Amino acid sequence: MSAIKGKKCTRMTRRLILLVLLTNIMLLLYCLTNLTQVKIRDSQQVTCPLSMAKLLTKNVSSPSLSTSEVSSPKVNLMFMKTHKTASSTILNILFRFGERHKLKFAFPDGRNDFFYPSPFLCSQVKDYRPGDCFNIVCNHMRFDHQEVAKLLPPDAVYITILRDPVDLFESSFNYYHRAVPLTWRINGENQLVEFLNNPHTFYSPEAFNSFYLKNLLFFDFGFDNNLEGDDPRVMRDIHKLSTRFDLVLVAEYFDESLILLKDTLCWTMEDILYFKLNARRRSSVSRLTPELRAKALQWNGADWRLYQHFNATFWARVEAYGRERMKQEVKELRRRNAEMKAICIQDGGSVEAKNIHDSRFLPWQPVGESSILGYNVKQNIDPQFREICEQMLTPEIQYLSQLGVSLWLTRLWGWVKDTVFGD
Repeated sequence: MSAIKGKKCTRMTRRLILLVLLTNIMLLLYCLTNLTQVKIRDSQQVTCPLSMAKLLTKNVSSPSLSTSEVSSPKVNLMFMKTHKTASSTILNILFRFGERHKLKFAFPDGRNDFFYPSPFLCSQVKDYRPGDCFNIVCNHMRFDHQEVAKLLPPDAVYITILRDPVDLFESSFNYYHRAVPLTWRINGENQLVEFLNNPHTFYSPEAFNSFYLKNLLFFDFGFDNNLEGDDPRVMRDIHKLSTRFDLVLVAEYFDESLILLKDTLCWTMEDILYFKLNARRRSSVSRLTPELRAKALQWNGADWRLYQHFNATFWARVEAYGRERMKQEVKELRRRNAEMKAICIQDGGSVEAKNIHDSRFLPWQPVGESSILGYNVKQNIDPQFREICEQMLTPEIQYLSQLGVSLWLTRLWGWVKDTVFGD
């Protein structure tokens, strides 16, 4: 029995080593294809002029109400797409809005993120030239406000989303752990529990992909994710973010967040309809005891301070909006979502990846498993709803391809991932 177990461990170790080698080769290929790109940071500080914003909004139409009743929709925005925070669902909303109004996206080149985890640079935007102006920036990046600001008009609205750090840590650990060599030497049936009981034994700040294991939100925003929660630099960085972002959404109150988004951007209810994308099957979610949750909070102390701060500002926004008004708007959003669900989704809900009939709606899966759910589109949809149904159900990778983004590196990585770890 022990011999069989040893063979399985050896096979898994070989697979992981091969995975790391291939990953590094692909990163090298990507770097070689981008040698001609200039890192425009200090030598040229060309920004997008406000005059260009008017040209970019020529295709945008206001809701069918008089100008005295509603403001024109805002179309210049930066969505800081954080990891494991329901941000893929927000991305789908932005893709649909941008496509409908023929807006100009700043997209990555060759992959679905801006060379994450490297800090963002304008040169990572496909075909970027100094002075180029865009409406929407929304793909994964490690945030750098100075660089992002060069792409957008001065009136751009900055938005992001946060999630309870314990749930985010659990999700990140289970989703990425096979891509983090630090976790490979954790024994036991439940690696997450083993890690939380003694994190310093398994963690090293300099290790490959270690940022997935500590204060991932802080890392995404470009800060030092190895700071402890009581470090004074944490609150300094949080206050800095407060000056950068106009609206911070909270994943635990997703519908309320969308209502605030609609209000901030002067959008309509139709603009924020959604289906939940990239959800995990319940059996893949680790249920943590109160003691383990406390350990996870302490380990991710910087993220916890970040979440506490913006959770407070979020509810201040809700109070200003009006509790009763919010309640009615959320009720209407849920009614409209349920209506679209009945129109679009086969059997009324999500299914496991193996049961998805059309590859256009097959979500990206983590390394070594198929835990992310997706949907099947109803066969006999009323033609007037088919396009919007398919758009709402399309995962990020496929939607980017439809919008004309080259994803050769992402697809190569997907092939390697499935070849090395596929069944």
